[in-house]
Amino acid sequence: MLSRTADHLFWMARYMERAENTARMLDVNYQTSLLPQSADAAEQGWKGLLSISELSGDFASRYGAVTARSVMEYMVSDPENGSSIRNCLMAARENARAVRGTLTTEVWETQNQTWLEFQRMVSSGAFLKDPGAAFEWVKFRSHLSRGVTVGTMLQDDAFHFLRIGSFLERADNTARLLDVKFHAVESEFFGGPDGMSQSQSQSQGDAPVGGRDVEYDFYHWSAILRSVSGFEVYRKVYRNVIRPEKVAELLILRPDMPRSLAACTQEVLSNLTMIANEQSSETLRRAGRLRADLQYGRIDEILATGLHAYLTQFLERVGTLGVGISRDFLVPVQP
Repeated sequence: MLSRTADHLFWMARYMERAENTARMLDVNYQTSLLPQSADAAEQGWKGLLSISELSGDFASRYGAVTARSVMEYMVSDPENGSSIRNCLMAARENARAVRGTLTTEVWETQNQTWLEFQRMVSSGAFLKDPGAAFEWVKFRSHLSRGVTVGTMLQDDAFHFLRIGSFLERADNTARLLDVKFHAVESEFFGGPDGMSQSQSQSQGDAPVGGRDVEYDFYHWSAILRSVSGFEVYRKVYRNVIRPEKVAELLILRPDMPRSLAACTQEVLSNLTMIANEQSSETLRRAGRLRADLQYGRIDEILATGLHAYLTQFLERVGTLGVGISRDFLVPVQP
């Protein structure tokens, strides 16, 4: 396969996944903002969303004060924000158009229709009238795109590049979400006076660390789970109250959780193995090492060394893996 064709397929999948992930985070923040809370808490939630995407500086220089309306406008339809849902869907469609002959008719029509319908929704103000329904639509279109790909495309090199793009993007996003959401409360939940987690402290009859409200904590952790479609999965797997260390374990180490780091790296590795060539041995080794670390890792060891440090290192390794894939198979990234 030509490297340029592989590049378009890889980035088509990444942009579609990024649009979905952005919609997920916006939806959870929007739903959480409807709960009783202080104005400062609501503002911190929107700031955290910008921080996940590393867009705080650009937003501040152009919009100033952080409000729900301004953040949603910036992340949904701003043409100057390269990570907005608008630009992600447009880029996915343009990459698909460039390799129209490689895709099935169903895959191309799904991408094209998604972009056309999104333009109509923005012009009609649907995202402001009912943000929740609009974000659900973005997620549905991403699900549809993946389903049509799996259901209609030959599982050849083109298929594998699409899958690599999707799961590399998903791994990056899940790690960023965990890092920002956990880092904000890590000192309270994992850094008690005796190195004791809040859940451990409560199990011994002590008051919650930092005097946090139990109801707020439930909504905080359940919102994180809902942003990755993990709330029902958590209930099925653990069958108890939501505990932060179990949330971390589910989203990092569980190979049967579709959006966990372990599941994403396994998909990247298996698809990378199918397209390996003479010059990709080092990239394949890095992917295998990353998968092995997650396969045999334990959550208590991760928390003992620091979740923020672990996730920062993971993001660096995913970035290096992406550079390796680009170097070995795709159009080289310009400095």
